[in-house]
Amino acid sequence: MGAIGLELEATLRAAPKRWAVTGAAGFIGSTLVRALLRLDQHVVGVDDLSTGHLRNLPEGFPLIEGDIRDPAACATAVAGADFVLHHAALGSVPWSMQDPLRTHAVNVTGFLNVLMAAREADCARVVYAASSASYGTCGTVPAVEDRLGDPLSPYAASKTANEAYAGAFAEGYGLSAVGLRYFNVFGARQDPEGPYAAVIPRWIATLLEGAPVVINGDGETTRDFCHVDNVVAANLLAALATLPAPHRVYNIACGEEISLNRLLREIRAVLAERGVETPAAPHYGPFREGDVRRSCADIGRAVAELGYRPEMGLRDGLARAMDWYCAEAGVDLTRRS
Repeated sequence: MGAIGLELEATLRAAPKRWAVTGAAGFIGSTLVRALLRLDQHVVGVDDLSTGHLRNLPEGFPLIEGDIRDPAACATAVAGADFVLHHAALGSVPWSMQDPLRTHAVNVTGFLNVLMAAREADCARVVYAASSASYGTCGTVPAVEDRLGDPLSPYAASKTANEAYAGAFAEGYGLSAVGLRYFNVFGARQDPEGPYAAVIPRWIATLLEGAPVVINGDGETTRDFCHVDNVVAANLLAALATLPAPHRVYNIACGEEISLNRLLREIRAVLAERGVETPAAPHYGPFREGDVRRSCADIGRAVAELGYRPEMGLRDGLARAMDWYCAEAGVDLTRRS
């Protein structure tokens, strides 16, 4: 089961629960759906397919095609659920800069609809996708949950607003909620055009074409890359954990600061193991305006309170996802000697 521990797996199999997953056809949402079904859980998913894809879901999965901006769709999705895993959002910073009203409508009003529905349905807990973007101008490395800066985009503002609403519902209505601040998530079914750490599938596709990758700046910009299996484990742990407060927020990452230069070396090494040589040297361009120079998570709170352990590191995560990335780029590694 990847990064899901045997004890957690046994707990879930012994007493199956009902789960509602919003954004179920997206990258993280579909991975959650698949993991829960493998654990014999009862799963309902909702997605408007604006950024998700039916191909991400198991054949025959009864997806509710609905928009979280519609309160009725949210009510239908969460009815009878023990836990809600909320991952429906417009996750792109550039999109939010171009259309902040739509970002607010989906990410904030949509989330409020989910909270209202979960409260009415008497769900035990809502686990929702928060974001490291909420750290904004903070600049603290590693990032600690209680130290936030000013948001740098409407997307970051929307995710910070989610945390405020979840806290208000926990205090005002007693709705238990957990926010998971994801850092740079990657893995199979990750849309190369999507918002989650798109540098990895984009670079892999470029290298397979024999072209040089383009690195913004000197390559020493850092990120905390986290395989999606770790994210799945964090969601399940967060749903079942005994919390010290009705609303808690946790960093979900590996707690390792990795430069873009190192990332490129790791990608090349995993491709070389599969017989793919990538001799083209990278091109270094100007720093991208607004980019955070360093990013890394302090995961101590998640380790202590959730029992979270990021078992899937960068190299192993790349190895697990590489065949999928290559297939998406039109390269069948199984045909290589």
